[in-house]
Amino acid sequence: MPSPTQRALARVPARLRPFLVRHRRLVKFLLVGGSCFVLTTVVNLELKFTVLADKPVVALTVATVIGTVVSYVLNRRWAFRADGRQREALLFLLVSAVAIGINDMPLAISRYVLDLREPYIGHLDQELADFLSGMVVGTFVAMLFRFWAMQRWVFTRLAEPAPGLPALVGAAPPEPGYAAPEMPRDVP
Repeated sequence: MPSPTQRALARVPARLRPFLVRHRRLVKFLLVGGSCFVLTTVVNLELKFTVLADKPVVALTVATVIGTVVSYVLNRRWAFRADGRQREALLFLLVSAVAIGINDMPLAISRYVLDLREPYIGHLDQELADFLSGMVVGTFVAMLFRFWAMQRWVFTRLAEPAPGLPALVGAAPPEPGYAAPEMPRDVP
């Protein structure tokens, strides 16, 4: 029975498969990031249009913290498959704190330096400027920083292989932070 990854790769054009396999950590990181982006956007809009209507930077910060917690679990367990260490959690916390500041900065600049807010502009323009600066620009810049920092400092050790799995004969050891390649499956 093929794994979910193998089933997904079977639907991708053959010429793209080697690229996706070669850059699987980045692909997984982007999938986790995309999911957390949607979660952060939903939480941000809920907070911004309800209890934190007058505090868009605080709403974005709270939403980003929630998305970051989910991101940590998914990145550690799936994208980077790192073993859990206390140092890893501390480094993740530090990198995430910097990334949250990076994420908030474009929104703060848009709102309070460029004055892209009511009464200087219309309500729809304000909401569009908030979304573009905080959710799009801020998230993109913070994502670039997070990927670099997570790979460099946080998820640097492999998880222990599951007991009972045979070793791959003649296989080169994976790069630090990469999960072992998938075992070929016998298909009748």
